[in-house]
Amino acid sequence: MKFLAGILVVVAVLLGFNSAYVVHEGQSALVLQFGRIVRTGDTPGLHFKLPLIQQAILFDNRILTLEAQPERYFTSEKKSVNVDFYVKWRIADNAAYYRATAGAELQAANRLSPIVKDALRFEFNGRTLQELIAGGRKDITERVRRQTDATARKSLGIAVVDVRIKRIDLPDEVSESVYKRMRAERLQLANELRSTGRQAAETIQADADRQGQVIRAEAERDAAKIRGEGDAQAAAIYAQAYGQDPEFFAFYRSLGAYRKSFDDGKGVLVLKPDSEFLKYFNDGASKR
Repeated sequence: MKFLAGILVVVAVLLGFNSAYVVHEGQSALVLQFGRIVRTGDTPGLHFKLPLIQQAILFDNRILTLEAQPERYFTSEKKSVNVDFYVKWRIADNAAYYRATAGAELQAANRLSPIVKDALRFEFNGRTLQELIAGGRKDITERVRRQTDATARKSLGIAVVDVRIKRIDLPDEVSESVYKRMRAERLQLANELRSTGRQAAETIQADADRQGQVIRAEAERDAAKIRGEGDAQAAAIYAQAYGQDPEFFAFYRSLGAYRKSFDDGKGVLVLKPDSEFLKYFNDGASKR
């Protein structure tokens, strides 16, 4: 009896352990009974099932990563590009996920990969190489994410959280043609900038010349005006001096003429003795 009781105790303990299971944080579970799903969506904590009859399968609810091998696609001009990408995904429906993959993460990745590749192929086939180089990557990945998420939820019970293109490489022959076109575009832009700069320089130079001519004309006008005013003042002074003593004024003017004629000490004048120019040399002293 004691032996039988001991066996019953051991069996009871084993059945008790087999009837309880723990769902940890970041996990979810479903319960199978003879291969048929009877319960899903268990939250973290302690749960119970029928021992030996039912089986609990745990799933990782965290975001998982699919690292795919680089794939070659063709643009709308039939030019090939090598695309390296990765996908962030998580389990959205435990039952659908189990039916599609038997709960195997590797199986899920193998089935998700062609879905994403087909969506990327469709997007790349509809764009030119220039559009890809110009920065259409973000728009492509968002469209691919929406498309693959809708497909993967229905067929795999998977939610596609993000699709990212890490790198787009061009084959050597395509790279060379792209670089040549880029160099030609940059050279054209540089020539346009130089032409614009020369045009601006010519405009500035012409404006500066025009302003210089205006300034010189105004300065010459002001100088002529000042000279005219000075000449008028000098004439008025001369007239006033002449009115006070005409004889002395004539004598003073003659002295100035003599000084200017013989200033360098080498001047030679050939004049008649009775010339008006020699007036003060002949009789100027006697008249004074």
